[in-house]
Amino acid sequence: MSEFYSANVKVFETLSGFLVLLALIFVVHFCIKIFVQKFVVHWFRDSKFYTIALLKDQKLLFWVSCLVYITIIYQGLSWMPHLPTTMVVVLERFGLASFILASLLVLTNLSRVVNEVYTQKPISRTRPIKSYLQGIQIVAYCFGFISIIAVFMNKSPLLILSGLGALTAIIMLVFRDSILSLVAGVQLTTNDLIRVGDWIEMPQFNADGDVREITLHTVKVQNWDKTLTIIPAHKFLENSFKNWRGMQESGGRRIKRSLYIDVQSIRFLTSEDIEKFSSYRLLRPYLEQKNKELQDYNEQLPPDVQKGSLNRRRLTNVGTFRAYLDAYLKNHPQIHQDMTFLVRQLQPGPEGLPIELYVFTRDTRWAIYEGIQADIFDHILSILPEFGLRFFQNPTGYDFMSMGPRSKELN
Repeated sequence: MSEFYSANVKVFETLSGFLVLLALIFVVHFCIKIFVQKFVVHWFRDSKFYTIALLKDQKLLFWVSCLVYITIIYQGLSWMPHLPTTMVVVLERFGLASFILASLLVLTNLSRVVNEVYTQKPISRTRPIKSYLQGIQIVAYCFGFISIIAVFMNKSPLLILSGLGALTAIIMLVFRDSILSLVAGVQLTTNDLIRVGDWIEMPQFNADGDVREITLHTVKVQNWDKTLTIIPAHKFLENSFKNWRGMQESGGRRIKRSLYIDVQSIRFLTSEDIEKFSSYRLLRPYLEQKNKELQDYNEQLPPDVQKGSLNRRRLTNVGTFRAYLDAYLKNHPQIHQDMTFLVRQLQPGPEGLPIELYVFTRDTRWAIYEGIQADIFDHILSILPEFGLRFFQNPTGYDFMSMGPRSKELN
């Protein structure tokens, strides 16, 4: 009878300790929830101090709360007497391992928040700290996982480190690709270099298309011709590549193309040309402003100098044409006016005088972008003769035939 009573007492004491532990966890959870929702999130929601962001990060608060729960459970094992020794040992080891893992996750989220806060300061443009935070995380994770292994093996972490030192060469030889890919994956993910769905170009591997899958060892790219290119993950750190995500997110896609003008067609404008161009709606403001500017300049010249045509400033057909392109593109509904906008003259060469268009379209979709670009240059090439200009191109067979003795017969 006494043995039965003693057994019931042990069960009661263990169960009571377990219930007390559950009640304490519930109370702590309730207090943390009230603290987070009412105090941190509500009171500091509109705070302008960047350091308060440390207290508003939900992931950071979640893992800090997990540390509190794990500590309570670990300490609460002593409140439940009469548990089997093996169970107590297993629970203690799992508790320590969980505490270490939660601490690593707290460190990761704390580093992320600290970096976000730091990037808001002007000094972050010249002295970034993200690389240092990543180095701290790597060292912490290495020691953390070694400590977890030591806890489960009930060995000293120093003993495990000494054993790993002897196997380092073999590990590096056998798992070289896996280690490189793992490090590359961490770098690609942490630095947000590529994502699934990004359009990337990597000429070294003939890759030009969308990223379809990112795994530990490889990155799968579906090219525009629907073929697949499989690239080792670590190659993204060894070779350069282009990611078009920035263009897609910016809302503008660049047009950078030159129009080559035959320099022999460049001349000054006559009074008839100016009168004709004044009827063009897009050119009227330019001509009014330019005519006034030239008139004021020429009137300041001495009377004997004004007679010489070389001494006077005059309008040119190529300059007027460039002004027309500028006005035409500024009035084009598909051209982005808030991004880089240039209509410039480049250095003349064997192919004539280049007039370059450097603008951005509002639509970044490939087919739409190509259509906008084609329509613009269709219009430019068609209106070029109106300015007395010729587009430069190398002589063709027809050009040589027209120069021969039978050119009149052919015409």
